[in-house]
Amino acid sequence: MLLHIPGVLDGGQVARLRDALQAAEWTDGRETVGAQGGRVKRNLQLPDASPLRAELGREVLAALAHHPLWHAAVLPHRILPPRFNRYEGGGHYGFHVDGAVMALPDGNQLRSDVSCTLFLSEPDDYDGGELIVSDLYGEHEVKLPAGDAIVYPSSSLHRVQPVTRGARVAAFLWAQSLVRDDGQRQLLLELDSSIQRLTQSGADADALLHLSGVYHNLLRRWSET
Repeated sequence: MLLHIPGVLDGGQVARLRDALQAAEWTDGRETVGAQGGRVKRNLQLPDASPLRAELGREVLAALAHHPLWHAAVLPHRILPPRFNRYEGGGHYGFHVDGAVMALPDGNQLRSDVSCTLFLSEPDDYDGGELIVSDLYGEHEVKLPAGDAIVYPSSSLHRVQPVTRGARVAAFLWAQSLVRDDGQRQLLLELDSSIQRLTQSGADADALLHLSGVYHNLLRRWSET
């Protein structure tokens, strides 16, 4: 499931993060990937140990926590603290698949079910830099307004096009979902969205109660804790 989540950050939040990142000390993005990823990755990242990364990451997580579509689509169980990257001067990231298991700061591990990119640069501020996600239906090009996010299965083959003008700055993270299977998550999101629309339209209360029960029983059947 490839899903656009609009308005995760408002204009003021985006401006604060961009100002902070403008003065940041960046490092080679290849420091956080293995040999295979290092062959196709050319970008900059905030160091994992950077206090700024931790501070801005908390702001991103707080914003996601207040966005209902993020919860409905991802059903997050564990989240790797956000990282921040910068592409400029031809920087790019060739086709790759994200690592399946990642270490959390507390020593536990996370299975990467869902990948998320939160755009911090406006599309007109740079040329190139499109996120290309490949699936059975072809290649999907993503370049969103600052403050908007895209989520997609971490199992997807994806890349970032070279940035030939300006700079593309973004936050990115991975989540382990309560529901491992992407198709099941999509069905739950569609059911949840339908329940919300029917509620707003004043549909029959007993029918809504039944549908809500179906949703929670499916979530109970499919969830892992």
